[in-house]
Amino acid sequence: MIVVTGEALIDLTPARCGAEEGYVPRLGGSSFNVAVGLGRLAAPTAYLGRLSTDRFGRQLRAHLEANGVDTRLTEEGDEPTPLALVHLGDGEPEYGFYIQGTADRALRPGAVPRLPDAAAAVHFGSLSLLLEPGASALEDLGRREAGRRLLTLDPNVRPAMIDQPEVYRRRLADWVGRVDLVKVSRADLDWLHPGVDPEDIARAWLDRGAALVIVTAGGDGSIALTHRARATAAAPAVEVVDTVGAGDTFTAGTLAHLHQRGALRRETLAALDAPALEALLAHAATASALACTRPGADPPTAEEVAAGRR
Repeated sequence: MIVVTGEALIDLTPARCGAEEGYVPRLGGSSFNVAVGLGRLAAPTAYLGRLSTDRFGRQLRAHLEANGVDTRLTEEGDEPTPLALVHLGDGEPEYGFYIQGTADRALRPGAVPRLPDAAAAVHFGSLSLLLEPGASALEDLGRREAGRRLLTLDPNVRPAMIDQPEVYRRRLADWVGRVDLVKVSRADLDWLHPGVDPEDIARAWLDRGAALVIVTAGGDGSIALTHRARATAAAPAVEVVDTVGAGDTFTAGTLAHLHQRGALRRETLAALDAPALEALLAHAATASALACTRPGADPPTAEEVAAGRR
């Protein structure tokens, strides 16, 4: 089982109805998207977080369960569901967040449930690394589980939410030293370390403690590095509808592929050779590309990815 921690929210995405412009609510949140993606890719998955009891929260829970995600580790609270206003353009989507006093950030240190013995990996990332007290609760979980289970991280940086960049960079460096696998976008790295070659950063993160670092660059493909091997993969050519959730789907594709091959162990990651890394990237890139062909965060199924690989 892969336990996904973090946030679930409602994305308000641009839409047009005749001559009028407006926004359509879609279920989302980086961690939520990863969990749904894993469920659709037939990887046993549980969601550890906090959902509201309001209408949106009930919809989020129902969607997780409909996609095979175990919600027994999911808390409930009366706080409202957080919202994200999505602005689509030619590059990365831009987000405006409404998160004060919302349910997902109310996870508290000392209240995080014990993980089931079947949990082979725990995934962290995105807003859940920022918003207190939930950020400290998940940091405690990461310390508790380091060395016991495979820990994975996708920072999915949201600069608009970071009021102390250097504090955030130091905290992220601590996370990198604790986890086994880091997936990060080139856009994230351009903000974290402007002007530094992404591959140099990836190698520094390997030296800091990660066993595998994957850097994605949208249409320019992806690269994976361990201390032993290096591999790249091109991004499949598709007609892009939007890129919301594409990175989260790449993360889900990565973890599902490792699960399918019994590779959710640090020593296995460290031992992957170049052909194995290429296969990993190809699987994740196919899943991500398929998600880009439809609006909103709508990850593909295992059958769709298999057909896409063919």
